[in-house]
Amino acid sequence: MSRNQLLLYFAWFVSLTATLGSLYFSEIRGFIPCELCWYQRILMYPLTLILGIGTFQNDWSVKKYVLPLASIGWFISLFHYLEQKVPGFAEIKPCVNGVPCTTEYINWGGFITIPFLAFTAFSLIIFMMLLARLPKTGQKS
Repeated sequence: MSRNQLLLYFAWFVSLTATLGSLYFSEIRGFIPCELCWYQRILMYPLTLILGIGTFQNDWSVKKYVLPLASIGWFISLFHYLEQKVPGFAEIKPCVNGVPCTTEYINWGGFITIPFLAFTAFSLIIFMMLLARLPKTGQKS
C-alpha cells in the first residue's frame, strides 16, 4: 500500500469516526445539536461518503471536493469553539433557535468540547489531503 493510499484511508477513517461520533452524541446520549453543529454535520457527512468512494477506488480526484468542504467546516468549527470558550465572542452571532451554540455538553480536560472534536477532525482531513501528492500522468499512486 502506498503512502497516498494510507493518507486517503486515514482521512476516510477520521470522517467516519466524526460522523459516527456525532450520531452517538445525538441519538444515544440525547444531545440536541445547535445550529452551528448542524452546519458542521452538513459538511462532515458527505466527506465520509466522498472519502469512502475515493479510498476504495484509490481515486485521488476526490481531493478537489474534500478540501473545500473540510475547509468550510474547519472555519465553522473554529468559530463555534471560540463562541464556547472566549468570553464576549458569543455575542457576535447569538443562536436564536433551539439549543444555544455556547452549550457545552462535554468538556473533557477543560477544553475538549464537541466543536473542538469537529475542528480536530476537519484539521486532520485537510492535513491528509495536503500531504498527498497526485500521481504523475501514467504513474500509479
